[in-house]
Amino acid sequence: MNKTETREFLQDLIRIPSDSRDTTAQRGIQKTITAMLISREPLLAVTCQSEVKHPWTLIRSPQSSGNMLIFACHVDTVPIGDESDWTHPPFAAVIANGRIHGRGSVDMKGGIAVAAAALLTAAKLGRNVGLLLTSDEEVGSLGASGAATSLVGQEVGAVIIPEATENKVILGHRGAMWLRLRSVGLAAHGSTPERGVNAAQKIFKALERAIDELPLTSNAQLGKESWNLGILESGTAPNIVPELAHATIDMRTVTDGLALRDWWERQPEIDHVETLLELPPLRTEVSAWTDSLPAAVTSTPAPYFTDGSIISKSLPGVPVIIWGPGEPAQMHARDESLGIDSLDEAYDHFQHVVISCDAL
Repeated sequence: MNKTETREFLQDLIRIPSDSRDTTAQRGIQKTITAMLISREPLLAVTCQSEVKHPWTLIRSPQSSGNMLIFACHVDTVPIGDESDWTHPPFAAVIANGRIHGRGSVDMKGGIAVAAAALLTAAKLGRNVGLLLTSDEEVGSLGASGAATSLVGQEVGAVIIPEATENKVILGHRGAMWLRLRSVGLAAHGSTPERGVNAAQKIFKALERAIDELPLTSNAQLGKESWNLGILESGTAPNIVPELAHATIDMRTVTDGLALRDWWERQPEIDHVETLLELPPLRTEVSAWTDSLPAAVTSTPAPYFTDGSIISKSLPGVPVIIWGPGEPAQMHARDESLGIDSLDEAYDHFQHVVISCDAL
């Protein structure tokens, strides 16, 4: 598959909506990708779990030897929001001003397209390369666990996650812990608040205290921990003292996050803490293999999380890097678009890697 065909394949993928949590759509696009690859290389080996809640597919080159190089790509995208806000229709895959426009162009169907082209080249050359397709990454890497099990026990040499890095090699990112906090009060009439206990005011106190006291730490490779109040819920009517209040927070971690969760659990205003998501940080060391890659290795971590958090747990000691086309600022953006030059550069990079991957 040459560069022109790779661009056209990306356009085809953009035209297929594949929102997170839409299992049917994600299953369908995985089947589309697999069918395209099999039509070009019928002997490709396919392992899939398509009927599970979070479908996944592993497509690998046939009759190959040596350690396997894995391209790990999620097929889901975030919703488009209000379509009328888009300059170009989000699923039309319009090419304009040197860019391919549409939802998923950067995150991460552009990465899928160049990884698929690399797999086809590897199959022709007898290189051991696999394309792992996962689902529901955008809502917490929910599909990566099942997919990662397919790699356990196999001789994997390295994993490339083609998220948007402007084609620079990134060696890690912070973990993520999402907590749902609950405060319980006592309902009363709004005209006599002294007869109740306002759950919203309770949770406000803990949230305000966290600004100065939450024990955030830092790491030389991954940077500083952070937290964000994403959702705040309380009350049923203006004239009722709220009996319940909930806050959902997103903490980006450089440790296992246990100290942060423990801090919330110790706050007297918080009556219950539920863990919604717990992804560990990803760290990969510089090695002879990363130094051999045809792109700059940056010391700056990725600002987002990836399926690498889950995959690295199943493959201890295997280098997992983030490396792909597009600008991170385009991820999840209205008018998302990918520069053709960036796509072509990633194509060249991945072709080079699969040609030399017997060095893994």
